[in-house]
Amino acid sequence: MELVIFLIAHSTLAVFFQTFFLHRYASHRMFTMSRRSERVFHFLTYLTQGSSYLVPWAYAILHRMHHAYSDTPKDPHSPRHSAGPASMMWRTKKLYDAICDGTADVEPRFLGGYPEWRTLDRIGNSWFSRISWGAGYAVVYVAFASHWWQFLFVPLHWTLGPLHGAIVNWCGHRYGYRNFDSDDDSRNTLALDFVTLGELFQNNHHKYSMSSNFAVRRFEIDPAYQVIRVFAWLGILQMPDKRQMARLGPGAARAEG
Repeated sequence: MELVIFLIAHSTLAVFFQTFFLHRYASHRMFTMSRRSERVFHFLTYLTQGSSYLVPWAYAILHRMHHAYSDTPKDPHSPRHSAGPASMMWRTKKLYDAICDGTADVEPRFLGGYPEWRTLDRIGNSWFSRISWGAGYAVVYVAFASHWWQFLFVPLHWTLGPLHGAIVNWCGHRYGYRNFDSDDDSRNTLALDFVTLGELFQNNHHKYSMSSNFAVRRFEIDPAYQVIRVFAWLGILQMPDKRQMARLGPGAARAEG
């Protein structure tokens, strides 16, 4: 039971901070927050992602490229131009590493407006940090595992960030329904997306990329957005005003209406 709780808690928190901080904030700036709050959430992203930590500014550049070139040959992660999820994510990894190393040819329009904490990012992106976190996850299983097969779940903890990206970008551009016609292959894979906390409303998101509410239709539920609303109510972050929300899309306007 302890390991089930640990796996669910770790995966849920890692996915939440990936969609909340890396995707909706770092990449799109769907809301604003103070410098202090930004640093707190930046650090929490590192703590929850651990060995699969993704540097926010590099993630933001990569994701902006994905939107600009969605499902074209220049898309960093498109199922249309990949043989399978593994090859898609390997291509993504190589570009991500090049961005982090400063060797990628990045267009100026993709730069700026993202959180930077060079010291923490350098630590989080180091092999020492990744191996240390990975060993820590293994220690938890050593302490609580009652059967050998339970150790098969340890690699999931090591790869939560890339695994989440593979599920969203592969399934979200291959399977499901479409609310909007578009030139790309984006789809809404799950009507009630509790698995990836709203990330699999890809068709909605590609239509209204600046709306923090990925749900559009009445039966669609975006769990991460509900948390964002609570944060806004608490004053931790600031949402766009109603006039701006109306321009962002029907999902955002409906949530505020």
